[in-house]
Amino acid sequence: MTSFNHTGVSHTVFYFVGIPGLEDQHVWISIPFFMSYVIALLGNSLLIFIILTKRSLHEPMYLFLCMLSGADLVLSTCTVPQALAIFWFNAREISLDRCITQLFFIHSTFISESGILLVMAFDRYIAICYPLRYTTILTHTLIGKIGITIFLRSYCTIFPIVFLLKRLNFCKNNIIPHTFCEHIGLAKYACNDIRVNIWYGLFVLMSTVVLDALLIFVSYVLILHAVFHMSSQDSRHKALNTCGSHVCIIILFYGPAFFTILTQRFGRHIPPHIHILLANVCILAPPMLNPIIYGIKTKQIREQVAHIFFPKQK
Repeated sequence: MTSFNHTGVSHTVFYFVGIPGLEDQHVWISIPFFMSYVIALLGNSLLIFIILTKRSLHEPMYLFLCMLSGADLVLSTCTVPQALAIFWFNAREISLDRCITQLFFIHSTFISESGILLVMAFDRYIAICYPLRYTTILTHTLIGKIGITIFLRSYCTIFPIVFLLKRLNFCKNNIIPHTFCEHIGLAKYACNDIRVNIWYGLFVLMSTVVLDALLIFVSYVLILHAVFHMSSQDSRHKALNTCGSHVCIIILFYGPAFFTILTQRFGRHIPPHIHILLANVCILAPPMLNPIIYGIKTKQIREQVAHIFFPKQK
């Protein structure tokens, strides 16, 4: 794990530290990582299976949830196995190409999840504000086009980062104090000017995740306006209840992400291992908890899960 500082050397191999400062605790840290990954795999796979196989769940809300579960599976699989390999087998080495590939899928999937949460907010807005036109507006054809647009947006915005990183000469260091690769974390080891990387990264963040969060906020302002103008208290309660799961997932997704960004920008006195653990929480928590939240709060999914595990019970 030797690093070089001559400008004539461009590293093609990098080495992960894991959780810096807590290397002697890696075995214990691996336990919640492993449990979270298993729960995410089982929960999201079960959710996808139920939604795809039960025709009664082929409604817009559940189809968007199916997309979210698929993105959760990709996001957790891109990161957690790598972290467990570091913790268990001391497998710290990663090639530059593999590192860039990993960060491409991590960033693009994260943006995809943000886009899916936005269209889920749009789905709730249509369901509450235009209930009689819900199925005619959100047809299966439109849902398919929305899904393709979400993934094209994420891949097209992140793809230039591959070329921005490929042009760099990595001669400063090859030790990454993290469990996975990310754009600026890798770019800062270049001897070249990385201002283009920084500004493009900021543009991607503002034009996708931040914009999505603002549009979700606007959607819920309109939803709340419509709900509190309903004459029946029972109708208001029912409408708000349909948004409960989505609101929980929004908080779970954007909360840790924005907190991590703020701590990285302003928390210079926060120990490095806190930054890395927070970054991993952003990756670990949503895939693990999303299926649990929807499983608990959504009656139709709860009934289907009960039918799978207890088929003889009515």
